[in-house]
Formats: sequence, C-alpha cells, structure tokens
Amino acid sequence: MSPKTNPTIAQLSAVGLLSAILASGGTYAVVQAGQDEQPVVLSATTADASSTSASPAAYSPSSDWAAVAANVSPSVVSIGVQSRAGSGAGSGVVWDTDGHIVTNAHVVEGGEQVQVTLADGRSYDAEVAGSDPATDLAVLTLSDPPSDLHPITVGDDEALTVGDPVMAIGNPLGLSGTVTTGIVSALDRPVTTQAAGGGAQPGGQQAAPVVTNAIQTSAAINPGNSGGALVDSAGTLVGINSSIASLSGGMGGQPGSIGIGFAIPVGEVSSIVGQLIEDGTAEHAFLGIGVADASAEVDGATLYAAGVSQVEPDSPADRAGLQEGDVITQIDGERVNDSLALVAQVRQRTTGDQVELTYLRDGQEATVTVTLDARADG
Repeated sequence: MSPKTNPTIAQLSAVGLLSAILASGGTYAVVQAGQDEQPVVLSATTADASSTSASPAAYSPSSDWAAVAANVSPSVVSIGVQSRAGSGAGSGVVWDTDGHIVTNAHVVEGGEQVQVTLADGRSYDAEVAGSDPATDLAVLTLSDPPSDLHPITVGDDEALTVGDPVMAIGNPLGLSGTVTTGIVSALDRPVTTQAAGGGAQPGGQQAAPVVTNAIQTSAAINPGNSGGALVDSAGTLVGINSSIASLSGGMGGQPGSIGIGFAIPVGEVSSIVGQLIEDGTAEHAFLGIGVADASAEVDGATLYAAGVSQVEPDSPADRAGLQEGDVITQIDGERVNDSLALVAQVRQRTTGDQVELTYLRDGQEATVTVTLDARADG
C-alpha cells in the first residue's frame, strides 16, 4: 500500500495560512478547492418513500424565535464602509461594553471611513482595532461608545449538533435587523472562500482564499449578512456569518441565498478577537507541513486523506517525527478527507493545543501527538 498524492493540488501550509485581501460589503461565495475555483454546485437525491416502513418523526419546533430575536437584535449592528473604490455594507455584533464590535475582515478591508449603526438607529464612527484576514475576523472600536450597549452572550459551538435550530441576524442587502431561521446542516465543514464580485477591492484584485472549519446552516444568508450573528435557540452566539455557496455561473455577480450558508465557530472567534483587542494582531496554530490531497489503499478500499508533501525543519510536525509521504487520515479522531479538511482543523485550533494525528506510512497505521506552535501571519 502506497499513498498517492494529487500533483494538481497546490500545496497548502498550515503555517501561515492563506492571508486574504478581501472586499467590503459582501458575504463570500464559497468555492471548492481543487475545482479551478468554480462555484459550488450541489445536488441531492430523494429516498424512495417505500424503502422504509418507519413513521415520520413527530417534531414540532419549541423555540420562541420572537423572544430570541427581541433579546439578540440589540446586540447586532449594521456597518457602513467608505473606501476609494466605493461603499460597502455588512453586519457586526457588540462584543463588550467598551465599544468593541466584531465583524468579518472582508467587510472593513480597505475602508477609510467606518460607521456603525445600532439596532435602535443610533450611528457612531468607528476605527479598526485589529484585522485578521487569515480567519476573516476583525474588531472595530466605536469612537464614542454609549453607556447602554448590549453585548451579545457568547455560547459554545462545541455543544451544537446537526439538526439544532439556529437564527441568523444581520444586515442583508442593506435591510438592517433581518432575522432568518434554519438548522445546523453540518459541522466541521471545511470551506475555502473568496470575495464575490470584487466588491470594493482596490484595483479589482482577485481575493486570496480563506480556509474555515465552518458551521453550515440552512438559515438564509445573503450579501450584507457578513459579520452578523448566528445564534442558537437560547439566543447565545455560536458563530459569525461569513460565507454562502453560489450556484451562479461565475464570481462576477452577487449570489443569493440557496440555503447553504457558513459561519465561523464562536470558539475560534473568541480566540482571535481576544488577541485583536489586546494586540491588534493574531497568532495562528502552526503545524509546519505542506499538504496535498492524497489517497491510500486500505483493506481493498480507497481511503482519501491529506498527504504530507513537505515538513518544515524544527517545526512541531518535524519534532513529532512526521515525514514527507505520510498520509494523515484523522485529527483527534475526526476523519481527514483531503488537504483542505486538515488545514481547516488546524486553523480552528490555538497555539499550545495538542492534537493527535493518525497517519499511514509504508502500509502501517500510527498515531502521534503534536503540540502546535505559534506563528504570526503577515
């Protein structure tokens, strides 16, 4: 059994991953790695109703979404950005009583003037306290914050399960205070994103992709929802809305909601936001390998995974004994189906975290514990 790597897949490093120059005023459109960055096209099959005799589940939603919306809406803001290329709009959440607002980095990228409008209509000038394009997160500081801000209650994305009800709140298409509901469609969904339509990006440059180990939701998300809140049925923040899938013929136009949206998990948000408030910059977990899509034959079946194409000297991976040609199949017991999945998993973790990697080498399976180092991007 020997691993097979795909030479057409660009090597990704979990080192200083995928810094992006992103546009303001639009939610990302998700593109699929290894497919020449074509918009995602998804299809589904319907099971034959006669194939099962089970009765339909008796389920009725119990969440009081009106109460959730009333409690959370004061913590969600609209963001207007003026840049040399034009104007843009997005969303944000009130993080604390000191006037810190959390949003997406691409919402405020290139902004020369930023204004934050609270749910009650009051507007305030704001400055960018820190931005981290690699995770698409940014923190704004209100120039003269009022004393009656309503910080959002931070929840726990680790407690989410597929099928849980969620609500998205934001400023889609300039319609402030919009709420939509749906469910958690998937967890730990590795997605790579780039700005849709060029937005207000200076010079019309193509945005670099960002990798996220995302929460997938069916709650309707549209351009302008970027940076807004994804909350659970208790009204606690579980993610920051950041991207949507597109069925359009290309990246030239703004895609609309097709019920496939993605949010940055709040655990990752909390880690990055704390650093941005403190230092204005963020460190990222560093494994120290280059990876490419790979496959290996295991017990007569093909197993798709992430192949190690390079090991950086004296990196955490090097010190743990990983070698070029190893095929990583799991991280902390979770399947790694391709290189993007591994990159997304590492991106979600923080400096000092220990991870257990399961890998194949010369037909033998082994595990190793790696302590992630820090490397500041940019």
